[in-house]
Amino acid sequence: MDLNQTTSGERIHISFFGMRNAGKSSLVNAVTGQQLSVVSDVKGTTTDPVKKAMELLPLGPVVIIDTPGLDDEGELGLLRVQKAKQILGQTDIAILVIDSTLGMSQTDTELEQEFQKRKIPYIIAWNKTDLLQTEPDSRAFASDDTHKCIFTSAFTNAGIETLKRVLADFAPKSKSQKVLVSDLVEAGDVIVLVTPIDESAPKGRLILPQQLTIRDILDAHGIVVTCQDTELTATLKRLACKPKMIITDSQVFGSVSKETPDDIPLTSFSILMARYKGDLLRLVEGASVLSKLRDGDKVLISEGCTHHRQCNDIGTVKMPGWIENFSGKKISFSFSSGGEFPEDLSPYALVVHCGGCMLNEAEMKHRTEKCNSKNVPIVNYGIAIAHMHGILKRSLTLFPDVLKLLDS
Repeated sequence: MDLNQTTSGERIHISFFGMRNAGKSSLVNAVTGQQLSVVSDVKGTTTDPVKKAMELLPLGPVVIIDTPGLDDEGELGLLRVQKAKQILGQTDIAILVIDSTLGMSQTDTELEQEFQKRKIPYIIAWNKTDLLQTEPDSRAFASDDTHKCIFTSAFTNAGIETLKRVLADFAPKSKSQKVLVSDLVEAGDVIVLVTPIDESAPKGRLILPQQLTIRDILDAHGIVVTCQDTELTATLKRLACKPKMIITDSQVFGSVSKETPDDIPLTSFSILMARYKGDLLRLVEGASVLSKLRDGDKVLISEGCTHHRQCNDIGTVKMPGWIENFSGKKISFSFSSGGEFPEDLSPYALVVHCGGCMLNEAEMKHRTEKCNSKNVPIVNYGIAIAHMHGILKRSLTLFPDVLKLLDS
């Protein structure tokens, strides 16, 4: 995949945090070599998180995030602080920027504790060292495998190259070694992908999970055969050998299952995404709640992307209809999309989430763990659809460890 075309969800997310006027924006500009953030001596210049997808050598494709000051004041200031803290959920590597002329504040200390609690690798950048009367003694600041302390000056560029090197060292630890499907594919295996082209399909292109799956199979030297759901039977008849597996769009799980011989493993792009970016077992466990919903229960349907809603939209139309038909209950549905995800999940009996292709792994895990901490079950689209069609176990035959735990 071309680094310039790498999606946000596949990039390392590096977030800069700190107090107002600690020099976060100046440090972002120094590290990136670009004027990404507006710099001013006025406190609170950065009012919203600023994101920039770029290539940062030697790391490669990243998303740089500059956040508002954590000591912002007033009603709007508190909202900005809340926005800044929400960025923690999608952060792979955090940089805590401290004005070295003022020292570490209580807010800085609390944020460092939050990094540790969430197990986020972090760097403490003691900034504005050019304003110090004497050179700081690095021996006074501890560093280990999970965090480093670096002395920087965005004004003189001191420590900037060191900061980049440390970021590169932390990157392999923050970047997941998971693969989408290539660990299930051997060279020469034929994989059939079912990709419906209907009113919900983007014009002129495939959706991201399909693109990622094709590339991952090709990396494993597998052979990809792609067809629409209406062409599956004809496609299977034309193949000289039995395919290793069939991967389908979840929306046509039911019809594809009927046309797929029992001896061919079947799963969906959404289930693969659940394994790739989330907690597959926990999401599978959440499917059982669909059978236990009661009249009046609240269900949150959440998507990681924002797009134009169509008349037959899966999130706001199809999924609610399927859930009510399956449960036989009258359900109250709420919806969220993009970076928005409710802080208070207590009203919900269930969260139904998309595959999360536009979110990074850190954000998907954060959302799943937030549900778990509130004892709110969560399931994703593909798993929910498979369960409602009575084919969940069949869709998991490629993952015997999950099936074993599910049966225990």
